[in-house]
Amino acid sequence: MVVTADREPDVFGAINHPARRRLLDLLVVSDRSVNTLAGHFQMSRPAVSQHLRVLLDAGLVTEKRQGR
Repeated sequence: MVVTADREPDVFGAINHPARRRLLDLLVVSDRSVNTLAGHFQMSRPAVSQHLRVLLDAGLVTEKRQGR
């Protein structure tokens, strides 16, 4: 998803998928790593990362990098 200066982020499109709504539910409780979040789903860690990217692009989550 590409957000340009001309368009608002697609919040409703981002929360349309049930996995992304579940990710938001988990993140409301506390900050979690991608690996921790992936443990709650029957999908790969890269798939969880892609869902998080959609939420990030829509402005619904923020990221904090730690470690490497």
